[in-house]
Amino acid sequence: MPVVTINKRDIYYDIYGEGDTIILLHNGFSCSKMWENIAPMLVTAGFRVLVYDRRGYGQSPGGSDFDTHYVGKDFRDAAVDTMAYLVDYLGFETFHILGQCEGGVVGVDYAVRFPDKVQTLTAASTLCFSEITLEAFNRLKFPPTYDDLPTHIQKKYIDWHGPDRAEAFYALCSRYGGSYGRGLFDLRHELQNLVCPTLVMYPDRGHFFEAEQGLAFFRSLSRGELAIFPRCGHNIFEHYPDLYAQTTVAFIERFRKGR
Repeated sequence: MPVVTINKRDIYYDIYGEGDTIILLHNGFSCSKMWENIAPMLVTAGFRVLVYDRRGYGQSPGGSDFDTHYVGKDFRDAAVDTMAYLVDYLGFETFHILGQCEGGVVGVDYAVRFPDKVQTLTAASTLCFSEITLEAFNRLKFPPTYDDLPTHIQKKYIDWHGPDRAEAFYALCSRYGGSYGRGLFDLRHELQNLVCPTLVMYPDRGHFFEAEQGLAFFRSLSRGELAIFPRCGHNIFEHYPDLYAQTTVAFIERFRKGR
């Protein structure tokens, strides 16, 4: 298991394939395991793929102060700092980014801070802005306790974070915090400062965010494209894994051809 120590904390990562690099950024509830069906397709398409678990997710320990860090104001900046250290450590000069939900926020934040490093950005099911606080939003969208989750979702948490941590992780992340924070969330200022070509992938009937969020995201971009997936829930990568990968690759190919 490849590990790099960043700020005295171990970060798990793995690299597959050869070619131009795509960095895959997992969502706010799982870990790099969510890419197990997507990464092989990107490798087959001729890319080198980097996956990693951000601090506190999957195989990357959070530390005794992770709960405080998760709801702190420095969480988003720290995620970018970690990514910046990792790509420098690995010697990646430029690359493409694909982020799912909160992973899209990390991708946007990184691309704004390091515009010369990012060739393209793809954000899937990423919130553009909220009309109520994320604390209130989460109360509406998430079951109150881990025991209220469907059994198959509980099993996913165990697979992602281990049997000893699954319930506590859900209790933390279903309240508020992470890249979306606790109060009102608005990514539009950052989106207006993106300079790289950016693809927005959105479901037409997601449980968490309406398709209009994808349209607002797209309209905030100077170099954007929008793909709406029909009859699709929040996790496009699960509903349409082949099309998810194909749409990403086709977008990158359009960029390569200068379209």
